[in-house]
Amino acid sequence: MRSLRDVRRHDRSVHRHYRGATRGLALDLGSSRTRAWIPGQGVVADTASADGGEYGHGRPVRRGRIVDPESCGRMLARIADRALGDDRDDTVIVLSHPVLAGPGHRAAAREMLHALGPRDVIVLDSARAAAAYAGPQDGGPLLVVDLGAELTEATLLVDGLVRDARLAETGLSDLEPGEAPAAVVRAVLDMVMAMWRQDRHGALLGALRRGPLLAGGGALRPDVTNRIAVRLGVPVRLTDDPATTVVRGAGLILSSVLRHAAAPALPGRSG
Repeated sequence: MRSLRDVRRHDRSVHRHYRGATRGLALDLGSSRTRAWIPGQGVVADTASADGGEYGHGRPVRRGRIVDPESCGRMLARIADRALGDDRDDTVIVLSHPVLAGPGHRAAAREMLHALGPRDVIVLDSARAAAAYAGPQDGGPLLVVDLGAELTEATLLVDGLVRDARLAETGLSDLEPGEAPAAVVRAVLDMVMAMWRQDRHGALLGALRRGPLLAGGGALRPDVTNRIAVRLGVPVRLTDDPATTVVRGAGLILSSVLRHAAAPALPGRSG
């Protein structure tokens, strides 16, 4: 299990002006699935994160890490071509990454996105993306549990910033067909208990009282969500489609950025 102590904190605001941007694309690059979202259209792509067949061979993302930037770039370029066309000078691309992704992963992601030719790129963590879509609007504490194919993450957000985060390199794809999800549920419980031991201000307790927000493909499985609720002793929160919670949240952030870009600058100030 990895924790926030293992990586440098990288909370940064995405609310700055991107003058000249009028269009955009939000991406959720996962180990199993890659999803794309466009303002006004919603989810426009939900494909396997595989660089096989028309792209090459194998999977370019493993355990939340970009292991083959070249083939990953080709995969994202194909999605961008279909979603945005050839001319992208007026576009912003937003991409979510695992909360504990290291600087190498984030740098590789930025490089790939810039190679697609947009005006600018935004790289942000998946927990804040999920919170943008389904989190409380008052900025109070929120526990986001992302149940992916190869990663399970638990993130404590306070006022929109990451207070604590844990990651286990286990997911739904590690289970045999018909196998009970005990390992995934245990990973969630271990991460929450580790947070509890570090929580000196009661933020985790407040987040648990609100109910953890479950995202990712694993949240589609009642045998997973019910076990987590029972073991934590609290109700859990689900969106109508947990698998797309992150990309839709990234899309809402993108829409906010585009609205700011279209707003006139205040007199005497530049964007």
